[in-house]
Amino acid sequence: MKRYKLLPLSETMHYILLAVRQPLHGYGIMQLVKTMSKDEVNIAAGTLYGAIENLKKNGYIELISDSNDRKKCYQITSLGEEILKIENERLQHIIKLYEYGCEYDE
Repeated sequence: MKRYKLLPLSETMHYILLAVRQPLHGYGIMQLVKTMSKDEVNIAAGTLYGAIENLKKNGYIELISDSNDRKKCYQITSLGEEILKIENERLQHIIKLYEYGCEYDE
């Protein structure tokens, strides 16, 4: 299996990637993450933009607005979608271990 940077994803990066499956600007991402997490996760602006830069640098998200726009909009890339799929499979495996114990063998 190919090794990808940033894997396993942090909780914050999971939420950001899930949020930008639709085009969103920074504040919109912060609000959607708060909603998706049932008010459990509040991403500070510094944390958000640091994570966005890492995700952009690794090709998981892209800037889709003009770089001169005041509000910068981001969207997940096909590589980012692949990363979410890999992480989903990893987490599903862990959930099955919770449900079936160490006897679980897929």
